[in-house]
Amino acid sequence: MSDKKPLVSIIMNCFNGEKYLLQSINSVLEQKYKNWELIFWDNKSTDNSKKIFQSTNDQRFKYFYSEEHTSLYKARNLAIEKANGTYLSFLDTDDYWLPNKLEDQVNLINKKNPGVIYGNLWVYSDQKNKRKIFFKKKLYEGDIFKKLIEDYSVAITTVMIKKSLFLKIDKKFDERFNHIGDFDLILRLSKITSFAALQHPTVVYRAHGSNLSTVDRLGSVKEMEAWLNENRLDLNIDEINNIQKRIDD
Repeated sequence: MSDKKPLVSIIMNCFNGEKYLLQSINSVLEQKYKNWELIFWDNKSTDNSKKIFQSTNDQRFKYFYSEEHTSLYKARNLAIEKANGTYLSFLDTDDYWLPNKLEDQVNLINKKNPGVIYGNLWVYSDQKNKRKIFFKKKLYEGDIFKKLIEDYSVAITTVMIKKSLFLKIDKKFDERFNHIGDFDLILRLSKITSFAALQHPTVVYRAHGSNLSTVDRLGSVKEMEAWLNENRLDLNIDEINNIQKRIDD
C-alpha cells in the first residue's frame, strides 16, 4: 500500500472577489496538509482578482478563465471538470480556512471512510468585528438526510467529498439554481452516502452584508419553494413542514 497522501482539489469560484481574495488564498497556503491543488475558476471578473491570484507563484495554483459569465453552480461544475484530486473541497473568495482544515478532514476520512465529511465554522461579522459558532449542537453523522431536513447544518466551505462519488451522480450541482445549489446537492448526497463531521470549526465564514443570500433574500425563498414543490412527494408531512419553516424564516 502506498503511503502517498491523497490529492485534494480545492474549488474556488470567483467573480470580482478581489476584496478578500488574498486572505482566502493565504489560508490555503497555510494548510498543514500540503498535497492539494487549487482550481481557480474566474467567472469573467472585471476587477483585480486574476492579478491577485497570479501574484502567488505556486505550481499547485491552476487558473482558468471562463469564456462566458455563468451561474455559480454551472461555474462549480466546470471547475470540477478540471480537478485531478481524490477529494473535492470548496472555498469561496470571501471566506478562509483554519490551518488544520484539510489535515483533520483527510485523517477522519481515513478513519471512518464516509462519502462526505464536513465541520463546524465560525461566522464572522465584518460590521460587528465579532464571530460566533455556526452550529451549537453536535453535528450529525452517518445517515443524516432526515436530520438535515429537520435542522440543516452543512456549509459548503467545510465540505470534502469523494470525487468518485460526485462523478457517479447523474445531476451534479443543479445549474438552475443561483442560491440553493449547495443545499440541494448535500441533501441528494445524504440520501446515498454516509457523512462524518469534525465538531470543531474549520472555516471562517465572512458575513459582510453583500453575501448573495442576504442581498437577494427573495430569490432564495423562490428557489426553496420550487425545490419543495419538486421534492414534496419524497417527503413526509413533518419534513415538508420543516422545509416550509425554513422558507418562512
